[in-house]
Amino acid sequence: QSQLVESGGGSAQPGGSLTLACAASGFTLDWYQIAWFRQAPGKEREGVSCISDKGTDMTYADSVKGRFTVSRDNTKNTVYLHMNSLTPEDTGVYYCAADLTYYYCSAYKWENMEYWGAGTPVTVSA
Repeated sequence: QSQLVESGGGSAQPGGSLTLACAASGFTLDWYQIAWFRQAPGKEREGVSCISDKGTDMTYADSVKGRFTVSRDNTKNTVYLHMNSLTPEDTGVYYCAADLTYYYCSAYKWENMEYWGAGTPVTVSA
């Protein structure tokens, strides 16, 4: 069964850091663009970051630029989201999604992406 599984979520204090991982099983991520999304309680899902299949192109939402970094290790079939300088506004459930089409990733067209994880919760509070 092909699936994505997120991990690394949890609680952090403002100013803290967390690193999320998105691991694929049942298929290889080598050709897939990976996007990270998040959804805060009572809010719509928003795109956070996108990384191309070879890791050469990355995009970030304005709200996380300079604080979050996306990376991937195709040998481990895993993509990472390194989150620094966390604020309470970063609280939410974080999802990763995979698709062969870079446009869907970079434009955060979540509804078009082929594979989704179940999400991992992140809570930032003092």
